Amino acid sequence: MSDRLSVFKTYKLYVGGKFPRSESGRVYEVTDSKGNWLANAPLSSRKDARDAVVAARKAFGGWSGATAYNRGQILYRVAEMLEGRREQFAAEVAGAEGLSKSKAAAQVEAAIDRWVWYAGWSDKAAQIAGSANPVAGPYFNLSSPEPTGVVAVLAPQDSSFLGLVSVIAPAIVTGNTVVVTASENSPLPALSLGEVLATSDLPGGVVNVLSGRTAEIAAPLAAHQDVNAIDLAGADAGLAQELEVAAADNLKRVLRPAPVDWTADPGTGRLLSFLETKTVWHPMGV
Repeated sequence: MSDRLSVFKTYKLYVGGKFPRSESGRVYEVTDSKGNWLANAPLSSRKDARDAVVAARKAFGGWSGATAYNRGQILYRVAEMLEGRREQFAAEVAGAEGLSKSKAAAQVEAAIDRWVWYAGWSDKAAQIAGSANPVAGPYFNLSSPEPTGVVAVLAPQDSSFLGLVSVIAPAIVTGNTVVVTASENSPLPALSLGEVLATSDLPGGVVNVLSGRTAEIAAPLAAHQDVNAIDLAGADAGLAQELEVAAADNLKRVLRPAPVDWTADPGTGRLLSFLETKTVWHPMGV
């Protein structure tokens, strides 16, 4: 028998490559599927959301300017780091979603594989999104994809880790930076992911993770003038409609929520959702 007391984990936000507590000082209880207490998570405020946008904007220039090969290497490094912490994430996913150990482990392994899958697309996205356009005249007419900018992402509520990875990875692999709001009732895997990202060569600010009330955090993100796009994966129909109206103020690109099987082949839809197209005319020199 040991009289040693366990050291409880303190979960923090991940903003700008650092781990701050919520500016408000608030926390909320996170419970498992049976109502048992798991941990206290930071209850993010509007100020936290604004700080995360500032961090994402600051990181955008360097990340979007990195080579596609380099971004792919970093996403693969995230997968490497997760591979060594599978047991921790499996336990958090099992507690969050009420899954058996084997099913939770399968979710974590699928999430790791998804990082690898998107890493492989880093230097190939331009080949399916870009084109050489036929024109009448002595010109080359070339269209190439460019990242949209800062993307606010509402993580899926029902898939605390695999769904989370499935909305973050396709946004950042093409050069965007993101502010993600974790699943409201199951934020722990997302907050732990921040610890992995911090040690995976990912520049601070490329991914910023907030936890708390989804509607409370999403409102200032949807209305923020320095957010260029928003993914409403984790919003219900009513909230999605409100956020879409707010997003129209600065013509944000909006990805509407839709039923998704996160275990299925993700395809390239999300990968291409937050890209703009730049077309250049260049004389042939004939």
